[in-house]
Amino acid sequence: MRRIDARSLRGLAHPLRMNILEALELDGPATSTTLAARLGENTGTISWHLRLLAEHGYIEEDVERGTKRERWWRIPGRTVLDPAEFRDDPETSGALDVYLQHLVERYFDRVRAYVDENWPGEWQHAAALSDWRDLRLTPEQLTALNEEIGEVIDRYTKVAPAGDNAERVIVQLQSFPRRSANDEADRS
Repeated sequence: MRRIDARSLRGLAHPLRMNILEALELDGPATSTTLAARLGENTGTISWHLRLLAEHGYIEEDVERGTKRERWWRIPGRTVLDPAEFRDDPETSGALDVYLQHLVERYFDRVRAYVDENWPGEWQHAAALSDWRDLRLTPEQLTALNEEIGEVIDRYTKVAPAGDNAERVIVQLQSFPRRSANDEADRS
């Protein structure tokens, strides 16, 4: 697992680079030509952004695939960002805002795509669009909750599908504090 530093955050905080990274995360290794077609961009632009992502360690060339003319790219491992490390740094706060705004849009787009698709009943029954609004936690408790949920997801990541009807599944978790309307009124 690699932690994002200030330099690599600035290298990532571009909508097209984030889209490229997401395409590689979701669909696996690809060439610049494949990514250009998928993202509606020209190959030269994609190639330039791929080299930049590689320079910052987000992706690497997949040397087991391709030829001298065709370069395949893959994600080498998991990358982690702690927004608290950059929030008060004026040099990176803009890049952090671009990254987080685009990330939230990607999460929304994934849910919207699921809702717009006509999945069979068994998948509609299995999927969940839920939220819990009655938790009151400290930052330490929220950290523990997120870690426990992450451990469960990690366990399922390592399990082989148990049938022919397995599909790729996205689990999105958003857990954050919220001030109530009463809190806002008290602050005024």
